[in-house]
Amino acid sequence: MRRVIVLAAASLSLAGCASFSMDGFKSSPVPVTVQFDSVPPGADVVTSVGPGCKTPCSLPIATETGFTATFNLAKYQPVTVPVTVTKVPGDFTTAATTVVDPSPVVAELQPMPPPRRAAHKPAKKRAAPAPAAAAPAEGSPFPAPAR
Repeated sequence: MRRVIVLAAASLSLAGCASFSMDGFKSSPVPVTVQFDSVPPGADVVTSVGPGCKTPCSLPIATETGFTATFNLAKYQPVTVPVTVTKVPGDFTTAATTVVDPSPVVAELQPMPPPRRAAHKPAKKRAAPAPAAAAPAEGSPFPAPAR
């Protein structure tokens, strides 16, 4: 009986190994602090990986791939800056490092162009008012105007 229980426990534990993957051993990306700035300052920056802030600012970014940062400021055109994140593996003597390019992430915002005016169309000429009659026509049922 003891053998049956041990055999059942061993087969159940091996069934779990069928879905085993090495992903469980991968560590989550270490957050890297990224500095954001804009010209002029005060722009809202939003990253494609989630967090955002108002420039000048810095954010902890946890990603091993690149991302984009979009800068928005009233009366200025929005700017999107691609950011590359590269993980440099370490060896026995050095630790792995993460490199962000560009660092700091800076955007130079351009003012919005003035709105286009509608094409100038010549004004329609108004018909000149008919001259007032000095005296009513003969046989008119209307009295003469008072002066």
